[in-house]
Amino acid sequence: MSQRISHCRSPAELEARLRLHCLPELGPRRFRKLLAAFGTASAALSAPASAWRALSLPAASAEARRSSEVRERAGAALAWLESQDQHLLMWDDPAYPGLLAELSDAPPLLFVAGDPGLLEQPQLAMVGSRRASRPGLDTAQGFARSLAAGGFVITSGLALGIDGAAHQGALDVGGKTVAVLGTGLEQMYPARHARLAAAIIEGGGALVSELPLDCPPQAGNFPRRNRIISGLSLGVLVVEASPSSGSLITARLAAEQGREVYAIPGSIHHPGARGCHQLIREGATLVESIEHILEALRGWQAVPALAAAPVAQPAHPLLDLLHAAPHSSEALAAASGWPLSKVLAALTELELEGRIACEGGRWIGRAG
Repeated sequence: MSQRISHCRSPAELEARLRLHCLPELGPRRFRKLLAAFGTASAALSAPASAWRALSLPAASAEARRSSEVRERAGAALAWLESQDQHLLMWDDPAYPGLLAELSDAPPLLFVAGDPGLLEQPQLAMVGSRRASRPGLDTAQGFARSLAAGGFVITSGLALGIDGAAHQGALDVGGKTVAVLGTGLEQMYPARHARLAAAIIEGGGALVSELPLDCPPQAGNFPRRNRIISGLSLGVLVVEASPSSGSLITARLAAEQGREVYAIPGSIHHPGARGCHQLIREGATLVESIEHILEALRGWQAVPALAAAPVAQPAHPLLDLLHAAPHSSEALAAASGWPLSKVLAALTELELEGRIACEGGRWIGRAG
């Protein structure tokens, strides 16, 4: 069994905590209430029903604690933990991520597939629309590449759209990324991202969930997992989001948790930019380049990697055109013969590297 499961738990207490974790209507605060009242999960499970009622705990939880189904689910979790790369972190263990532990409703148990040590490294969350535009996806991927190359772990929710682009951007440069799921780790959602999830683990990243391993997709669990995404991170970058997007929930949770909130502006005519504009009006940092993020995060161990001596940059076909004369994105597509989507992705990369700038709607090459 993994050595990262627990530092001070007997097998019986571990099994008891897994059983408590499977009970209906028993969230993080009630879980802690039980442990505070009875001292151990084992004692809580064996306490009389009257003691549970005295704590105003749900009757459904008290009735289910001795059921065969709960025992079987706990046994399945113990079997899952036998694999080398599968771990369980508890909120009162030294290995539990420190930033997340600050939350009043920090998950009592965290299932981790991959490297649990990443959860203590400096992380930046990136979130946004599931139905993102092509430029939005390219921007997310470009920012994730630069931040991951600089040493930050990129944390997101494995959703379609911006989340997936952020995870992929980190993987593109051999960086690390953490995906926080709104399902159990054995109920991969969305199914289209099963290969991406596997690539995250293979690349030295991690999949994380507070939910029982067999928990299927349920609408109410996705907003709750957002507090984990922000809680693990130093800050949250919103790339593209509508005013009703769940990404704004993550951003507001981040602000409540004392984390930095960043938002990338967009066209006033694009619905996907309105959520970011709303966040900026509410005080989020407007981000046009990676430097706007780093200014608030100076001093973290990832930053010196970005501030290292400059490396000679390879030649780039678009740079040759821009050093000759300023061009619009469309003109660059025509001159280079590249599809506009490829041009926009390359421009995002070059701008993040500080090699080009946009002035008056046209791109120019920077000297150096």
